[in-house]
Amino acid sequence: MEFPLLCMFALLNLALVVTHAALPPEVYWKSKLPTTPMPKAIADILHPEWVEGKSTSVAVGKGGVNVDAGKTKPGGTSVNVGKGGVNVNTGPKGKPVHVGVGPHSPFDYNYAASETQLHDDPSVALFFLEKDLHHGTKLDLHFTNPSNIEATFLPRPLADSIPFSSNKVNEMLDKFSIKPGSDEAQIVKNTISECEEPSIRGEEKRCVTSLESMVDFATSKLGNNVDAVSTEVEKESELQQYTIAPGVKKLGENKAVVCHKQKYPYAVFYCHKSDTTRAYSVPLEGADGSRVKAVAVCHTDTSHWNPKHLAFQVLKVQPGTLPVCHFLPQDHVVFVPK
Repeated sequence: MEFPLLCMFALLNLALVVTHAALPPEVYWKSKLPTTPMPKAIADILHPEWVEGKSTSVAVGKGGVNVDAGKTKPGGTSVNVGKGGVNVNTGPKGKPVHVGVGPHSPFDYNYAASETQLHDDPSVALFFLEKDLHHGTKLDLHFTNPSNIEATFLPRPLADSIPFSSNKVNEMLDKFSIKPGSDEAQIVKNTISECEEPSIRGEEKRCVTSLESMVDFATSKLGNNVDAVSTEVEKESELQQYTIAPGVKKLGENKAVVCHKQKYPYAVFYCHKSDTTRAYSVPLEGADGSRVKAVAVCHTDTSHWNPKHLAFQVLKVQPGTLPVCHFLPQDHVVFVPK
């Protein structure tokens, strides 16, 4: 379910004017991460008026927020988050595997998969085993445009002024003119609920509502000498077979901060840091000749995941046995030490 653009920005009933006197987000990134290029997943959702050299004022009055959603840019992901769940279009015979988010995302490892999360052919889905991460492995994948690319970053002062807690969810819905009981309202509640759940053992997490907050979280856990990477898709294509090409590369050490973009009226990322995570750059070649620069994350300790998590049901393995991996959608980001 898409959030209407009016719900995103135009109907914020805040009687104030926020002037972003601090550094613009792009400049803030460069000040904190001077040797780290900004990944496409971040650059795509910077509002065009908030980049270096342009106005950083955001007027918020009784009539709404005086910004637009920016230009929709092409992208791609192996996961299409829409109404009813996440469509992971993989399978040995081209059959889509539907991973319904229900109340929970497949990237939240506290929860069991619901009865409706898997149907059709569950043998292949988003998750795979690290032992299969090598040249020549074939995967059936469907890279599609992110469904909520219009959800751009808000400047930190504005983002910090908007309630983001379960005990103020009705206030937030009212500010965005989201009808209580609607699909959009349920998505908002789900995102906030996941953000407020405690992290699993060995993991630190935070939901960030601005680029500046994301940078601060990542650097507080890994320092300033980091790489930031995201999956890049050459072009959107139909479901097809991809082959892992030569050049799989391990990124950084066995720790990372992974930030998953959430379904929300503006850009919110669920970021979590773990010392039992390996990140890889994985070149993929499609049957139609298209190429994908994919990022995969492998979790080497799954002993504290819910034993009925989606990954275990798909891969037929037990918690804490084999490293479990997944490709990242294009609008997610990984920070790793250089």
